[in-house]
Amino acid sequence: MKNNIKISALVVAHNEENKLESCLKKLVHADELVVVLDKTNDKSEIIAKKFGAKVFKGSWNIEANRRNFGIKKCSGDWILEIDADEHVPKKLFTEIRKEIKRAKPGYFLIPFDNYIGKRKIRYGWGASWGVSAAPRLHFKGYKKWKKEQLIHPSISLKGEQMWLKSRIQHYVDEDINDMIMRLIRYTDLKAIDIAKQNKKIPHFLITIRRGVTRFLKCFISRKGYKEGKWGFIIALMASLYIILSYLKATEIREKK
Repeated sequence: MKNNIKISALVVAHNEENKLESCLKKLVHADELVVVLDKTNDKSEIIAKKFGAKVFKGSWNIEANRRNFGIKKCSGDWILEIDADEHVPKKLFTEIRKEIKRAKPGYFLIPFDNYIGKRKIRYGWGASWGVSAAPRLHFKGYKKWKKEQLIHPSISLKGEQMWLKSRIQHYVDEDINDMIMRLIRYTDLKAIDIAKQNKKIPHFLITIRRGVTRFLKCFISRKGYKEGKWGFIIALMASLYIILSYLKATEIREKK
């Protein structure tokens, strides 16, 4: 078993002063705290430094670039990537300490508990609208974000895949209004990604069919129906994410 293994906690944020402090409070068990601030003009830097974080400021247009920058600034053996709207319970840190002592270089998938307001929503998440698990803990040099997309970039992983049992608490949205605003932001960025690809955009009827398929996948296959109205709304947002992204991409191309 290995001892003295260093864990770096990495938070990449943009104007998250309302969420950052509660996030960083949950990361005090890390050996190093690295905070990357992208185009911030709020009090995020003051908050981060209060927790002894190494703070780096900059301006990135590509999601992958700022995340890869943050990873390079971490000096730990293992890197835990957390967003400002997420909390790491002490139970998860305890499990991480235990597991990395015997782990081979690679990465851990960590499950999520997703919340809307104070309500935990277990079912219905997936694809580009919420996740149930993600590779958030990796051995340094074994994960890299790819640069081809403005939103939801893909990743390159190396080494052994492992799982943790304890969950990250993800406070996705506060209410339906928050969900709608996020839908607007996400589809604006996704539309740009689609429009710049050298591919024909599908006919809108095909796009609608894909949206309906996504709704059924979230609401039926992923058991969103168990969450009642919230499962329906999540499935609806996942469906609209596809439909609006492609319709907005068509609009962008027509303006050129």
